[in-house]
Amino acid sequence: MVGFHWNGSHAELFAVNEAHAYPIPEGFDLDIAATIPIAFGTASDALFEFGSLKENETVLVQGAAGGVGLAAVQLASQVGGRVIATASSAERLAALTEFGASVGINYLDDSISKVVLQHTHDQGADLIVDLAGGKSLDELMAAVRYRGRFSVVGASSGDLPSFQFMDILRKSLTLYGVFFGLEMATERAHRLIETIFARFEKGELRMPIARTFSLEDAVEAHRYAEQGHPFGRVIIKP
Repeated sequence: MVGFHWNGSHAELFAVNEAHAYPIPEGFDLDIAATIPIAFGTASDALFEFGSLKENETVLVQGAAGGVGLAAVQLASQVGGRVIATASSAERLAALTEFGASVGINYLDDSISKVVLQHTHDQGADLIVDLAGGKSLDELMAAVRYRGRFSVVGASSGDLPSFQFMDILRKSLTLYGVFFGLEMATERAHRLIETIFARFEKGELRMPIARTFSLEDAVEAHRYAEQGHPFGRVIIKP
């Protein structure tokens, strides 16, 4: 089983409500299992439950090299979506192509909106999945098409941007807030997570683990997750 709780995970043992416990296939790697429910559940909701992504549509994943971002890139590309992914280096963007990204943007050096418009015949992306927040919001708003969709998922940059009323109105934009943790006890979430585990077993999905830390090094693990720009997930083990 793999469990979810809002707090208390930094311990050798901790208890969760049975509705927040998810069975895993026999023999499944426990380290990988720990990375799956939140990352892939959140990505799936951002893309499909709320974002309504369809085949041949273009999705921009802002902050694609983290756990949820890598999940989103894979899930979107495997349903026939065209994925434009942002990351902070050429190396990370190259790695993202192996997970299904069609176009990569170094958000430190390039204009996100300019590149997106170049690759969408000046129409913009059908869906934005923003995992980073921060100062890129104006660029993302310029990159989304008229009557597009925008899934607000996280603020890994540490900055919480504010949407302007007229910016939403001018594009007839549909804006979603995605917080999968609030629904992880539901039957829908359990079915979704079960399906994702099955796809992992078939080799359709994967999640790289950037680094593994011991519990006694939890402070260093958090520092690395916040400042080290890990590609994939960071694991803490007792």
